Amino acid sequence: MSQQDVEVTDAEEALDGAEGGQDADADADANTPLSDLELEGDIAADYVEGLLDIADLDGDIDMDVEGDRAIVSVVGATLEELVGDDGAVLEALQELTRLAVHRQTGNRARLMLDIGGYRARRRAELADYGQNVAEEVARTGEPKTLAAMTPFERKVVHDAVAEAGQRSESEGEEPNRRVVVLPVG
Repeated sequence: MSQQDVEVTDAEEALDGAEGGQDADADADANTPLSDLELEGDIAADYVEGLLDIADLDGDIDMDVEGDRAIVSVVGATLEELVGDDGAVLEALQELTRLAVHRQTGNRARLMLDIGGYRARRRAELADYGQNVAEEVARTGEPKTLAAMTPFERKVVHDAVAEAGQRSESEGEEPNRRVVVLPVG
């Protein structure tokens, strides 16, 4: 039996335990029920850990629940190749992880995967960018169409534009969907 088979089995046991109202682990917290988001995070963390093992990469995995989604973060010294150019590899890994969770739970997962703090840094950059574009549109009165972005990136920009008192909308089809910042009024 491979390492991945063992991890999938462990995740299935965790799912079975959660359906019965208990965590499958036999530790002191065995009577504490897992929320659906915690279960998603645990399954995702096990899956990502398996990928790291297969790729022979070191990384520490942290799982958290923020709002209505599980967040799995991987930190380590040699993870740049798992982010890729403009986060493309990270996006692909996130989708694979969501599929692994879906396979175990039967539910569509909205979990977010972050590697090496890429998403946190990208969120800060995009918030600044959205703020600057909103200020430019307010000053010029002219709408501005931004480059194509991922759903995560568009959400950050929309939030920053709204916080700056401007409005925005998305247009186009994936993968070329982009934010348009519009003047108010």
